[in-house]
Amino acid sequence: MSSILHDPAARRFCTVVEGWEAVLEYRLTDGSMCITHTGVPAPIAGRGIAAELMRAAIGAATTAGWRIDPQCSYAAAFLRRNTLGDEHKHVDALHVDALLDEALDESFPASDPPSVGASS
Repeated sequence: MSSILHDPAARRFCTVVEGWEAVLEYRLTDGSMCITHTGVPAPIAGRGIAAELMRAAIGAATTAGWRIDPQCSYAAAFLRRNTLGDEHKHVDALHVDALLDEALDESFPASDPPSVGASS
């Protein structure tokens, strides 16, 4: 994979793989890096590129002393899977849980209630 570039002025991390650009975008709010979007084009998906972008963002946030507020569903899921110790102490765990619940609700909507006593 190509190297990951951080553009603090644009508030984004990006990398180009096989001519396709993958990005992670964020905003800074009250000492928090709010990760708002991660995007990897389909032709280069499934190679761990989004995870590498997340690792770069986590590293930058940790160095700067910022908390991480994962507002996109990928960032929330990544942090949930990979927050194992003190190295990610800046993550707002309650926010991660709320986002995961929201993402699951969108992914698996409740089905219609079953008919009770209906004949077939």
